[in-house]
Amino acid sequence: MRAEIVKINPDNPESSLIRYAADQIRAGEVLGMPTDTFYGLASDPFNLRAVDRVYDIKTRNRHKPLSLLIESIDQAEELAKPLPDEFYRLAKKYWPGPLTLIIKAGSRLPLKVTANTGNVAIRVPNSSIALAVVRAASIPITATSANLSGASECTSAEAVRDQLGERIAIIVDGGPSPRSVPSTIIDLTDEEARWKVMREGAIPAQEISEFFAEG
Repeated sequence: MRAEIVKINPDNPESSLIRYAADQIRAGEVLGMPTDTFYGLASDPFNLRAVDRVYDIKTRNRHKPLSLLIESIDQAEELAKPLPDEFYRLAKKYWPGPLTLIIKAGSRLPLKVTANTGNVAIRVPNSSIALAVVRAASIPITATSANLSGASECTSAEAVRDQLGERIAIIVDGGPSPRSVPSTIIDLTDEEARWKVMREGAIPAQEISEFFAEG
């Protein structure tokens, strides 16, 4: 079965289509969806069957946690244990944007999402479609890239359909990805190290170092 393509205006998302996408996620579907980096697999992280499907669709190792898209710092506080000062400093400077922060997960998040690590990776995307869907669904959504594990990331709805079209029912087409590099990932879970760049992406590691050096 070929995936249904739902075209949504990336600059001015149509509310009815956003609601449709959000309702599908709330109903347990896994959608291919644009972010401000690559296309991702959007699902309800509190629905264990949907989380399982994300791993199956990607053929992803279940020891690897899933990252989440959220709409605000307030939503991060609902998902996490007490957040360090570094979290607030980075979030206020770089969100919405391509910065993923790994924090200690609160008890609300299913262990399947964190892959039993006790940590969760979150970000507020600079994407009108993704933010609108998160708000309409009233929950965070998974954000792992919409591709088979080990294959190249997808920068268009067509690329998602080429790789995963038989595996997912709906792909939101928000046009080409605005950038072709992933988000930068910073781990904030080590109390001694305070912060550590785990993956350099759209925000250079040097810029992060200088930001903290400025105090």
